[in-house]
Amino acid sequence: CDGIDESRHLKVARFGDNMRDVAVTDGDKVEALIKMGFVVDAFTSGDLAEVLAEVEESEVKEILAVYEKEYTLSQAAKEGGKGRRNLADAAKLEIALRRFLDAGGYKAFTSNFEALHGLSQIPGLASQRLMADGYGFGAEGDWKTAGLTRIMKVMAQGLSGGTSFMEDYTYHLSPEGDFHLGARMLEVCPSLAGEARPLLDVQPLGIGGKEAPARLVFTCQSGPAVNVGLMDIGSRFRIVLNEVEVVDPPHDLPKLPVARALWKYRPGFETGVAAWILAGGGHHTVLSRSLKAEHIRSFAEEIGLECLAIGPETTLESFKNELRGNELYYRDR
Repeated sequence: CDGIDESRHLKVARFGDNMRDVAVTDGDKVEALIKMGFVVDAFTSGDLAEVLAEVEESEVKEILAVYEKEYTLSQAAKEGGKGRRNLADAAKLEIALRRFLDAGGYKAFTSNFEALHGLSQIPGLASQRLMADGYGFGAEGDWKTAGLTRIMKVMAQGLSGGTSFMEDYTYHLSPEGDFHLGARMLEVCPSLAGEARPLLDVQPLGIGGKEAPARLVFTCQSGPAVNVGLMDIGSRFRIVLNEVEVVDPPHDLPKLPVARALWKYRPGFETGVAAWILAGGGHHTVLSRSLKAEHIRSFAEEIGLECLAIGPETTLESFKNELRGNELYYRDR
């Protein structure tokens, strides 16, 4: 399995620590090396800033030309727009981040909006474009999800649909049906956009204390998908997956200028949400329209990880029984 090989050779670069007071984004890195094979190395944003200072303006212009060719630019992002300088800074960040990762052999990385010393903005656009090229990413120092994103991208090579880091955003409860809105303030991979052309925009960000960052804005293409989380539950690592159906939003979302995905749970909203919480599922996941539940189960089995699947046939009674049984099965493993 390509995912197994990737896991055993993966290097993750972590810029800053995990988000303060959010334990679910951290875990036992030594145990991750033993169990899954990947290494997590720590750096500061200052290390990235040193590479950033070496980027030439001619390189920035080349990347800006790529942006104009591949995306629809907002008025703010266009030449002469109020966010054009911010877009140039984002391009510079992309060049520096890619150079840093490639020099160290890192195929996944994390950032943290609380650790941006030496940077003008959080590298949101850079993270999106690097994911589109196959790198793994995890926000707020979440190295587990960064590694999982990379592994799932390798597993999905040659398959259509797209795979990306994702974050729980909010629930949409309505008489027409209950849905889950997945989004992230910046970093969602444009591979989920399908054939749609993303909007490249510059908007203020209320956290981080830096300048308005550039980002790609789009809605995830509809269709079946899996939403997968990797958690350290203390005694072991656990994968939780939920089979979902990504749907088109019922209306435009002008007040949410970020990439987003709206989905329905399988088997249903109440069971899906309850089972995810019972399993200790976190708010950071990897959403894939390329992979299926059996791909994730196969990876987990081969590498020796617990895997809990929430799908069309799941009931809370059976799921609770599986949790109880797993406590005995994995006790001494």
